[in-house]
Amino acid sequence: MDWMEQLNEIEARYREVVELLSDPGVFSDSQRLTELTKESRRLEGIVGAHRRYRRCLLEAEESRALLKESDDELRRLAKEELEKLEKEASALESELQLMLLPRDPNDERGVILEIRAGTGGDEAALFAADLARMYLRFAEVKGWKTEVLSSSETGTGGYKELVLGIQGIEAYAYLKHESGVHRVQRVPTTESSGRIHTSTATVAVLPEAEEVEVQIGQDELRIDVFRSSGPGGQSVNTTDSAVRVTHLPTGIVVSCQDEKSQIKNKAKAMKILRSRLKDLALSQQHQEISDVRRKQVGTAERSERIRTYNFPQGRVTDHRINLTLYNLTEVLEGNLSFIIEALRAHFQAMALMEGAQRAAAS
Repeated sequence: MDWMEQLNEIEARYREVVELLSDPGVFSDSQRLTELTKESRRLEGIVGAHRRYRRCLLEAEESRALLKESDDELRRLAKEELEKLEKEASALESELQLMLLPRDPNDERGVILEIRAGTGGDEAALFAADLARMYLRFAEVKGWKTEVLSSSETGTGGYKELVLGIQGIEAYAYLKHESGVHRVQRVPTTESSGRIHTSTATVAVLPEAEEVEVQIGQDELRIDVFRSSGPGGQSVNTTDSAVRVTHLPTGIVVSCQDEKSQIKNKAKAMKILRSRLKDLALSQQHQEISDVRRKQVGTAERSERIRTYNFPQGRVTDHRINLTLYNLTEVLEGNLSFIIEALRAHFQAMALMEGAQRAAAS
């Protein structure tokens, strides 16, 4: 099936979904209503671009007909209009081909975002806090909801580890390429000689998993409770409200102590555990796919250095796409849109190239 046939099928499905959404019976099934609403929102953009594309082609054909007229002025205007329409049609064609790429089924999900201090001691922990603030600001700009699921603070205002839950439309689609090692180069406040230090923090972005997707038997869990504690003896509870959940088959351990309620801490720990297990399953799937695809996915692995934040030069460099910006302050304030859109375009282009290679091979 060529891409134009795909578009015609999508148009037919969109009309079907719109009709279903007007059916009173659908409103009595909240899950069905949610699924259809999401599908309608996803298809609407493709259908709108397809309709604009068809209109461009039709108007371009009309302009070509006018080129045969005897009136010189009319032919000149028709030529100008044709050039404009052909340019617009070409841009829409490229946009539509991107829209038809196979979607990551997790793109519309919320995320579990884990930030951990790497090499660099206290400076790495402070950098982890800077990254957390950056992502929270970005989520605020996007209108997403955020929640601290787990945190381990240092006495200097940094984080050994911070786990955030982020809920919003296509949160995973926007944030999934942030997974990796982030490096900072700056003079620590404790450095009297003015020497630049290099520290790192790791970011892991996991698609949020639903309970129905990841089934965990009670016999697979060991749950321990203990008293929570904070840096310098702060925030110490007098009850055993902190929870540590160990998934015995995989050895994954999740601890939560931010809430005063043991029940709430357990719920948060289970939420994180489900997403880590889902991520583990996805990683195992990735190992089984083709070398080309594995190379593409590998550019987002957490073991790789993906970005450098250089304070002396006010510079941010994303090493995967050789993008360098000199607006470090704005980026750390959550102005990530340009970097994220550039990354999305890069990976979409790679997917298009891979698709073309497969088509040529077949």
